[in-house]
Amino acid sequence: MNVTKLKRDLKVTGRQAVRLLKRLTTLPQSRQPSAEVPSPNSIAAITWFHRIDLGGGTVTPGVEDTPAKLPTFGIPEHLDGLSVLDIGAWDGFFSFEAERRGARRVLATDHFCWGGGGWGTQAGFDLARRILGSKVEDKRVDVLDLSPETVGVFDLVFFFGVLYHMRHPLLALERVASVTKEQLILETHLDMLDCDRPAMAFYPGSEIAQDSTNWCGPNPPMVEAMLKTVGFRKVIIHSGPNYFVPYSPRMVFHAWK
Repeated sequence: MNVTKLKRDLKVTGRQAVRLLKRLTTLPQSRQPSAEVPSPNSIAAITWFHRIDLGGGTVTPGVEDTPAKLPTFGIPEHLDGLSVLDIGAWDGFFSFEAERRGARRVLATDHFCWGGGGWGTQAGFDLARRILGSKVEDKRVDVLDLSPETVGVFDLVFFFGVLYHMRHPLLALERVASVTKEQLILETHLDMLDCDRPAMAFYPGSEIAQDSTNWCGPNPPMVEAMLKTVGFRKVIIHSGPNYFVPYSPRMVFHAWK
């Protein structure tokens, strides 16, 4: 596409054509889908958490309406030239979204789900990546094993729906901070919202949703305090509390080094 062609096809002036061409070239680039068409059986054979649009009218039957939640995260519309790390990627919705928004490199990591620790596996991620023709990389690594040596350092890090599954949340955030170069976007379950001081509930059993993998529920001051303790200089609440499910208030934090 060039200025002369735009002028001819759209009947605009040279200056208008230049402006239009500049806008078109800065829009997020769509992924090129693969030639493979997913069969209903291949999709049905996987237990999905995320709802991912695979193209051609096919959307994975995830238990979470991920696209509906997406606006609450505040992910920049343009990620051109940035490297992105998606911790706890599961089916990879946010990894593929970062790629769609122009990220230079995206690494999806998981350990618990991909390792068969729960009811999820890596099968959904692998199938979606193949169908989407995605170049998102993957690495099976535990949160507490994250370091510049194991995964590198990334401009933007996603840490969605993972913190409250950590038995050692402050240590987990130390590991996350070590691989964050500029910005972290964190989404988590909250508790103790009526307390103004940094505080956190501890769940030794299955108190939340009958799920023994839920270990803690920090309140907003606690999340902010922990993030600043591990080295983030600025922390803001981007959205929340969001009540996508009644028993689990959620909040999104943005933090910068």
